Amino acid sequence: MSEFVSEGVGGIIAAAGSRAGRPLLQVGEISLVRRAVICYQQAGVFPIVVIVGGDKAVKKHLAPLGVIFLESGENDELIDAAKIGLKYLHNKCGRVVFTPVSAPMFAPSTLFALMRSKADIAAPSYRNKGGHPVLIADRLIPEILAYQGEDGLRGAVQACGSGRSWLEVEDPGILASAGDDEALNMNLKRHNRSLLRPVVSLSLEGEASFFSQRTKLLLYLLKDTENMRQSCKLSGIAHSMAWNMINRLEKNLGYKVVERQHGGSWGGRTSLTANGENLLSAFREFELYLNKTAQEYFNKNFICTHIMPS
Repeated sequence: MSEFVSEGVGGIIAAAGSRAGRPLLQVGEISLVRRAVICYQQAGVFPIVVIVGGDKAVKKHLAPLGVIFLESGENDELIDAAKIGLKYLHNKCGRVVFTPVSAPMFAPSTLFALMRSKADIAAPSYRNKGGHPVLIADRLIPEILAYQGEDGLRGAVQACGSGRSWLEVEDPGILASAGDDEALNMNLKRHNRSLLRPVVSLSLEGEASFFSQRTKLLLYLLKDTENMRQSCKLSGIAHSMAWNMINRLEKNLGYKVVERQHGGSWGGRTSLTANGENLLSAFREFELYLNKTAQEYFNKNFICTHIMPS
């Protein structure tokens, strides 16, 4: 695989294993796992990796959101799921944020606070009680992957040379667990309020749409894996649909986005052209700019007048 280093923040959501709980449990009008994904996306986290088990329902549920799926055993511990995600994201982003799907009620503002921290390992606390998510610097990932102790992810974090920095936040949701329905419901109104944001869904269109969030993810994975079948497996996109997306993209742009080399058990090599890499980079930069601009305008000119009028 080619090296794909970014100074951004990638995300991991453990939705499989012995402590995964019920990822599709609906709290309010959306599932636990969708809440976690939305929080990550609102904070600009990309890519987002969801660790799933053998149940295809989670993949089907999240596929339209443009996340990456990696598989874990149903009896794996939390640290096993964390290691799967960390191994994949190592060298792909500067830092990684991790949460089990059983703890999805943290606010996006808590994520922003963690991301502003300069610590190599940062976690939120509320009234001196620690919670999720946990942010880990990429340079510490090899140490966590090498941990063989019996104290799980907590032990792996403690074994790292850099100590964990606790950030006190006004967010009781960091303590809410899927095993406590009362806590989930108590935090529901507050969490829904924290999710309130302008949603800017960027796509490129001519006579019809030819570049969407799923196209972005597909190009990202092709840059990383240089393999169409593997990219489809990771993204939950059907192989035939993926090629239709690429063909439609190239037809509308008038230039090659990928290079195809046939052969091999995985169907040969499919890598991005220089134009394809530039397109992916420009799209991501444009997307970040639009989301930042929309959020700033929303905060300054809209929310106080129309959402929380005096």
